[in-house]
Amino acid sequence: MSKTQNGYNSFDGVLRLLTVFALSLLVAGCSWLSWIPGIGEDTDEEESTEPAKLVSFTTELDIDREWKVKVGEGLGKKYLRLNPGVVADRIIAADGYGTVAAVDRFTGKRIWQTQFDKAAGKGFSLSGLLDRSDPSFVSGGVGIGEGLVLLGTTRGDVVALSVADGSEIWRSNVGTEIGSVPTADNGRVFAQSIDGKLTALDSASGEELWTYISQVPRLTLRGTSSPVVANNVVYTGFASGKVAALRAENGEPIWEQRVMLPEGRSELERIVDVDSTPLITGGALFAVAYQGRAIGMSLRDGRPRWEKDTSSFLNMAEGYGQIYIVDEEDTIIAIDQNTGEVAWQQEAFARRKLTAPLAFSNYIFVGDDEGYLHAIAQRDGRLLGRIKVGGKGVRANLMVADGVVYASDNKGTLHAFKSALR
Repeated sequence: MSKTQNGYNSFDGVLRLLTVFALSLLVAGCSWLSWIPGIGEDTDEEESTEPAKLVSFTTELDIDREWKVKVGEGLGKKYLRLNPGVVADRIIAADGYGTVAAVDRFTGKRIWQTQFDKAAGKGFSLSGLLDRSDPSFVSGGVGIGEGLVLLGTTRGDVVALSVADGSEIWRSNVGTEIGSVPTADNGRVFAQSIDGKLTALDSASGEELWTYISQVPRLTLRGTSSPVVANNVVYTGFASGKVAALRAENGEPIWEQRVMLPEGRSELERIVDVDSTPLITGGALFAVAYQGRAIGMSLRDGRPRWEKDTSSFLNMAEGYGQIYIVDEEDTIIAIDQNTGEVAWQQEAFARRKLTAPLAFSNYIFVGDDEGYLHAIAQRDGRLLGRIKVGGKGVRANLMVADGVVYASDNKGTLHAFKSALR
């Protein structure tokens, strides 16, 4: 086992645990933090906090619900995004309380459901104090690969269940909360925790193979980048504003590229987390930082090809030779993959707290915090269709398989939608 360490201070870890909860509220747009310098300084308070009203448009795409099924109790009060995962004939979803279910993705019929664990007793502890009103503890998932369903917990456990029947195969503790979806590839599972540590585990046993530790700023967003693997190299972003490429077999660094350098006088102004999953397409890697910029770079050596000022903590999508980003103002931006030039912007969803964009066929789908699913055109961003999902909003990433869009709402219901041009 080899270890690569760029330094980590345990005091910073405790401080980060205390502050990350407040930052999750900031990202969620809590107006009561407006007294902090740089937050809520707009003169028109209502305009700066209320979600934009839905605009009328000519419907070109009909979106119909095929089925829906309840999976657990939802996400709880923590800022979580537990994404469903698709494998073969099933879609697998989880709630924040340890319930995991596999559903036939064509019919919505439940194949299996399990409760892999329960929240610990509250007792007197820092985590119990912070989360006393919310026992949810599943914080990362759902990852699919190597025949496994992968989840991460606030306790630092990576849990591997069988895709076939939901039985537990192994679990491994990596120290601190898992902030994103674990990734499986070629006999390994990669999980990133909120202390800046990327851990590689054996997919058969859960045994730790190597770790890579990145320095963590004092104040960060809740969540981390999910690792992505290509050609035996694992790529991931860090709260330091950097993206790194590591050899999958041993964690050896290949290259490291800064997306954004922290700027500003306050810790809030210096937050530059790269929380989105790096996007790989056409021999290039694309990344985006919060309060920073989007960057296109060479996959081989990380050399920048273009940079564009923007801010996001959500995953990107690609299609039509463009990269799609939902920025912190909920503007959907289409950027040319080769030049970094903005092709179009859709500003109709301001402050609606959109999900990450999902691009397929000719469309981009996004969900919002009021429980709507929206479709727009990849070519020019015009509004195409809309349907009410419900469930107190949609925060998790949308999934697609064979043209069917799957959305898991915040209250724990999984929905399947089909769309057709009028």
